[in-house]
Amino acid sequence: MSKRIGLALLCAALLAVPMTASAASSWADGTTYGDKAMGKLKYGLTNTLLGWTSLFRTPMKASQSGENVCVGIGKGVWNAVGQTVGGAAHAITFPIPQIDIPLPEGGTDVLSGS
Repeated sequence: MSKRIGLALLCAALLAVPMTASAASSWADGTTYGDKAMGKLKYGLTNTLLGWTSLFRTPMKASQSGENVCVGIGKGVWNAVGQTVGGAAHAITFPIPQIDIPLPEGGTDVLSGS
């Protein structure tokens, strides 16, 4: 029972994130329901499987740009958790493309090459 309550609270927290301050996700550009649903599933799976890479990429980018590496590590942890959990939420809710949960840094960019 407590697992269900925890899951419900997690979903509520993810949905409570202010969506007005963030841009629409890349999959939201689809013209049909099928395009949006499949784009959301791909986006969700990509972030679920590769979101953890922010643990390493964010501090490395901070170091290369001369920023504080400790702040980069903190941002990396935040981004990794947010992208992985948010990606799972996108993958679970892909049949409902009207729900767009914003992810830290707009989601992972590992496959885009940046």
